Amino acid sequence: MSISSELQKIKTGFHPSFWIANGMELFERLAYYGQATILSIFLRDHLKFTEVEAGQLSSIFGGLIYLLPIFAGALADKFGFKKAFSFAFLVLAIGYFLIGSTGMQMFSGFYSNFSLYWMLTIILIFTAIGGSFIKPSVLGTVGLTSTQETRSLGFAIYYWLVNIGAALGPLLAFFVRDSFGIQFVYIVSAISCALMFVTTRFFFKEPPAKLDEKKQDFKTVFSNLLKVLANFRFIVFLLIFGFYWVLFWQFFIIIPFYITDYISSAAPIELIISIGAWTIILFQIPVNRLTKKIPTRTAIIIGFVLATLAWLMWYFVLPLTQGVLLNPWGEFKFSLSLLVIGLGIFIFSIGEQIQAPRFYEYIADLAPKGQAALFQGYAFLPIAIAWGFGGTLGGWLYHTFATEAHTPSLVFLSLFFIGVVATVLMLIYNWWMKRSN
Repeated sequence: MSISSELQKIKTGFHPSFWIANGMELFERLAYYGQATILSIFLRDHLKFTEVEAGQLSSIFGGLIYLLPIFAGALADKFGFKKAFSFAFLVLAIGYFLIGSTGMQMFSGFYSNFSLYWMLTIILIFTAIGGSFIKPSVLGTVGLTSTQETRSLGFAIYYWLVNIGAALGPLLAFFVRDSFGIQFVYIVSAISCALMFVTTRFFFKEPPAKLDEKKQDFKTVFSNLLKVLANFRFIVFLLIFGFYWVLFWQFFIIIPFYITDYISSAAPIELIISIGAWTIILFQIPVNRLTKKIPTRTAIIIGFVLATLAWLMWYFVLPLTQGVLLNPWGEFKFSLSLLVIGLGIFIFSIGEQIQAPRFYEYIADLAPKGQAALFQGYAFLPIAIAWGFGGTLGGWLYHTFATEAHTPSLVFLSLFFIGVVATVLMLIYNWWMKRSN
């Protein structure tokens, strides 16, 4: 197919609401990942929580924002995407502002009257409720505003824009934190979501196909949830994958703590963490082409192995590079440890690109005949499970081994063993599935 015909397909193959919804998703991801990269540092260093408390609060927010879409999707179907987007962005704007306000001097008198931990718990739950409406609304819009011929391209555009937001959000957060203060990162996230609320109200139109679509009620949602939970093979698969995502989410818990405490509190944490998103943007297509002939189960194992090796590399190499500065030119110097952390994130991200598309293929194979779409709708449950206890686990590991015992390498070793357990369990699961089939 020629480039001109591809461009024509992009120009005519989508309803205008497709582009508006994806543009709003870009700004929402920018807001989310901008604040996510500094949340653990904001909670510990600015609000003076312990690592364990910071991990617990991160778990509450991250776990709910990935779990609640199961139910938020049903409400979005019932009331329409325009109302769902409006509600989501309004709540997110208020929520992000409230999170940032807990660290501002002008509001200190108000928050001193309450337990800040429980106040933040309420604010984070409130914010997560709003955020949970975004994903089902955007994905639903993409599905309804693209043709059969352009649907695959539509979801590819969506995925690409998500990663653009995940890459630009931390970049913006770094400049805001460096220029104004860490609490103002949340104000920028709030402004971004407020602008998207205005965009929804004035520019987003309900997809025409939505008006004729059969809506799911909560009875159907709960019935489907029970149907999925009753599938033992599927639930075991999701639980094993939860270990993988526990390793991933430590980039937002343990890595910021380690960089701040053992490298430099002035280090560009946000830019280092964003390496994963930039890797996906730049290498997703070539990696997919190079690995497309690898069997699905093998590709998933490769992803697990690379994720595990990243933590093992950090265990061995980071103690050797601590305090070592590189001076490539002039007065410019940077820590070799930051380069090592960036390399680990790059390795992890390559593994993610190898296994992520195959994850959905595996789910399609696991689903009973005629239920593939239903089971795909629960594919994000491992992320919710991992965030739900991964933040607390990461906070506890860091507090125990790095803060109290002053041996941060044991944190990396612990996560390496979690990766080994995940890889072995996936190998056993693959063997069991092959034998049962």
